[in-house]
Amino acid sequence: MNTSKLSVRELEESDIPGIIDYWYNAEPSFLIGMGVDLDKLPEIDNFRKMLAEQLEQAYNEKNSYCITWLIDGIPSGHSNINKIIFGEEAFMHLHLWKSPTRQKGTGIEFVRMTIPLFFNNLKLKKLYCEPY
Repeated sequence: MNTSKLSVRELEESDIPGIIDYWYNAEPSFLIGMGVDLDKLPEIDNFRKMLAEQLEQAYNEKNSYCITWLIDGIPSGHSNINKIIFGEEAFMHLHLWKSPTRQKGTGIEFVRMTIPLFFNNLKLKKLYCEPY
């Protein structure tokens, strides 16, 4: 039985290093397995800047929007949406940062907590999920 406390919140500045680490220190085979084109990863500084810009943008201005996933209060993953058409639709991506937290049902619980934030804050009518 899993007794971990799961929670979600909007991206905070302190979450950015964890997201950067997830993308830039992951095994290439893991990223390729998710369908990532390694040649298309942005430069780290550009990626960091893009994440930081989210913190300042109004919901209707966001090109990307990130929710941090926490296990026992510790940032452990994130879900982000992109291709946002405010008030209409967006595409969701799901990321648990460490292998031991994957494929245990944790992601499903995080998605249940995250989806209302995406719909309410971005006034979405449709949300497409792009796992793997």
